[in-house]
Amino acid sequence: MDEALGKSSVATKWGSMASDLDLYTLQAEAAALQGDGAAARQYAARAEETAIRFGHRLYQAIAARAWGAAFRLAGDYPQSGDRLRAALQLFVELDTRWQAGRTYVELAELALANRNAAEARQYWGRALALFEELHAAPDAARTRAALAELEVSD
Repeated sequence: MDEALGKSSVATKWGSMASDLDLYTLQAEAAALQGDGAAARQYAARAEETAIRFGHRLYQAIAARAWGAAFRLAGDYPQSGDRLRAALQLFVELDTRWQAGRTYVELAELALANRNAAEARQYWGRALALFEELHAAPDAARTRAALAELEVSD
């Protein structure tokens, strides 16, 4: 994806090419999902700056979630929580339920990092309800597995 950054995103026969904003956002999300805090910080900063410049609220929220994951991975739990709650608020305002579910998963991971299993259970429960409502089977299965693992470790 790095090679695609900075290249022209003109319209093509089948639509338009991905813009730098799309690529930064995808890279921030991928880094956060892979647990790569350094890359998440790097791309979240670029994604956030570009999303703000273009007024793209959805990508601002995705960047905020990536920042939240990056801060959690770095052990800065208060900053992580602030970023994740800001992302969740935007996702709720935008009525992007799958994105809200993904953010609840991140909040659950933060709760576990803070050794708060009860809070993690609540966040995973909220995520699971959204994923099931949306028939997002892979996400629901991962969330169920996380809840089951939590039950085993209690």
